[in-house]
Amino acid sequence: MKINANLSTELLTYYRQISTEVFTVVDLETTGGKGDRDRIIEISVLQATLKDGIQQILTDLINPQIPIPEQIVRFTGISQDMVTDVDTSDQILPKYLPMLQTGILTAHNIGFDYSFLKAEYQRLGIEFIAPKQLCTVKLSRLLLPHLPSRSLPKLVKHYNFDVGKSHRAESDAIACWLLLEKLLNQLLSAKDEEILNLFGQQWLSGEDIAIILQLPLNQVEGFLTDSTIKSRFSNRRQINLYQRREVEELAKTIPPLST
Repeated sequence: MKINANLSTELLTYYRQISTEVFTVVDLETTGGKGDRDRIIEISVLQATLKDGIQQILTDLINPQIPIPEQIVRFTGISQDMVTDVDTSDQILPKYLPMLQTGILTAHNIGFDYSFLKAEYQRLGIEFIAPKQLCTVKLSRLLLPHLPSRSLPKLVKHYNFDVGKSHRAESDAIACWLLLEKLLNQLLSAKDEEILNLFGQQWLSGEDIAIILQLPLNQVEGFLTDSTIKSRFSNRRQINLYQRREVEELAKTIPPLST
């Protein structure tokens, strides 16, 4: 299920259903942004449930066997000296595999962490697959549409989480869990109308809308050009975005593709 692009009612049902499951939250610090080229320098993984909270947490520095760029040292506080005498990924990552393959793999921007895990395990001859995933960035966009940023440090400040220094794996893993805990509890306690109103304020790309409308992207672009759906231009992504509420209203008027 591409949970960013389904109808709001389906999203609400989905998140409420998974709220009873085990969440495996991961955070990585790395030498850069490319999983196939850069390496992990710190990993933290915790497992938790809404009912019982954090059950266990593991954290390790990892010797990446390549230089840590100076900007990464400034960003994370992890220097070359800190990792020179610690174990390498082939010694550390195997012990994390059972945890990472249990429950719903969760991260703040999970695409980043997942790409690094797949690449690192592939170097060890292990195919890493996590069929159940949850991204707290996407959930934050749904439930916190009024905030100018859903970066983890900004959300830590917004909720006043006491987790220590940002951009260290254990602090960020705990922060990610506290964020997920708060958002899921909001989903469970608030009325449907309140949640659906928040969901409706989300901004969607044309690709997301194609999934919602179950139509080819080129056909969707035609509908969007001719419609009066509220839109805004994303300077970061260099695309037009459209408000979910109005997209879902449009979806009610479009017959599904015949099979």
